[in-house]
Amino acid sequence: MIPTLLFLQCVLLGIFLVPLRVILMSLVLTLTWPVAFIITFKQPLKGAVEPMTGWRRFMCERVMTALGMAYYFAMGFRVVVKGKQVSSLEAPILAVAPHSAFFDGIACLVSGLPSTVSRVENLATPLFGRIIRCFQPVLVSRTDPDSRKHTILAIESRAKSEGRWPQVLIFPEGTCTNRSCLITFKQGAFIPGVPVQPVLLRYPNKMDTVTWTWQGRTAIRVLLLTLCQLYTTVEVEFMPPYVPKEDEKKCPPLFASRVRDTMAKALGVPVTDHTYEDCRLMISAGELTLPMETGLVEFTKISRKLNLKWDCLKKELESFAAMASSCKGGNITIEEFARILKLPVNPALAELFALFDRDGNGTIDFREYVIGVNILCRPANTKDVLKMAFQLFDVDDDGKISLSEFNSLLRSALGVPDMDVTKLFNEINADGSGFITFNEFQMFASSHPEYAKLFTTYLELQRYQAIQELPGDLELAGQIRSEEATEDSISDKKDD
Repeated sequence: MIPTLLFLQCVLLGIFLVPLRVILMSLVLTLTWPVAFIITFKQPLKGAVEPMTGWRRFMCERVMTALGMAYYFAMGFRVVVKGKQVSSLEAPILAVAPHSAFFDGIACLVSGLPSTVSRVENLATPLFGRIIRCFQPVLVSRTDPDSRKHTILAIESRAKSEGRWPQVLIFPEGTCTNRSCLITFKQGAFIPGVPVQPVLLRYPNKMDTVTWTWQGRTAIRVLLLTLCQLYTTVEVEFMPPYVPKEDEKKCPPLFASRVRDTMAKALGVPVTDHTYEDCRLMISAGELTLPMETGLVEFTKISRKLNLKWDCLKKELESFAAMASSCKGGNITIEEFARILKLPVNPALAELFALFDRDGNGTIDFREYVIGVNILCRPANTKDVLKMAFQLFDVDDDGKISLSEFNSLLRSALGVPDMDVTKLFNEINADGSGFITFNEFQMFASSHPEYAKLFTTYLELQRYQAIQELPGDLELAGQIRSEEATEDSISDKKDD
């Protein structure tokens, strides 16, 4: 929120400054586009792209940079440069952070128009598309499944060109943040294993008009507020190059983490394990009418431990939303958990709930749900295990489960003699035949993984009873294995 006095000041200044600055910006753009057209005329964007040389490179570094700085001056920016930029031989890659606004492009101008990474769609933007071509960007395509691989190869090729290509400028956070911390750096800038020069961006102004994130002001409002300021200061600081050690060259995540730590220390801000994918999950959570913070699950950390891809986690979020959309705060209590599973609250259900509720606060959040489903449920959801569980339900071995068989076994497994599971039976019995076939049983278990532990509980009880009936030595071995499994489970519950 903008204080009333500052808002009135913006309005009064804006009446005079906005029209003037729009005219100046238009004049600069009118001069810039023909120059960009001349520089990029008959210059290929794909295939065997060669770095610009001679007069083209001179016009990029001098003329286009001067016009770009004039454009920022027309918008009211006062640029302060600290430190010294090194050559592409000393540090082929510039890592710029924090990334918080579309005004951050000022770093490209201060750096003398280095190569950048840009989406293919940006080239089709009126006026600015031709200007972007002057950067000879590494192009990223959303429609090409091999785009990420090609992008990394292109960055590596330019970074190891021994000065033939200008430096490659990358915003390693991959998204805009509010500058309160540095999120996890993407690895693209660090895979080549070459020296990186960190570049810091600061906006030390009384009122923050530039920050543009996934939640907050629109781009138009950010632009108008900035144009209404008497001036807007931006500091661009070149830090000493970071030369990777041997272990960092072999491990890009480690290299990225240490560069981030260095930059965070200089900025005086903390670091967080949240990533660009967490921002995408937050947006998805909002679209599913959940609180946006539901999507903050430290995606990189959780996906590495559970071997999950973005699409998988997005589907898990949709499943969780189907359960939690009616729950207060987007978290699930044990009563809501029982209602969702169409089962009464009983000791067996409470034990399953406790396995999901890793922090023991009495509710299941999305992170706990993802971990619970993928560690507890999916391993018990294989075809072989489900077939054995189905055979236990199918007492008379006729290839189908009746309501009485289903009732009898679940009552025994869950220790609730008067439990009514008719609603659950009818939901599994998709065709309404009055019997559950193995295909129906398997399809339901696959689409409702949270039931897997309940379906296999009786199977585990049978195995336990079998162990108890074995001779002493084997029984002792079984107990030892059980204790080891318990320790592993406890350890896993503590270590996310």
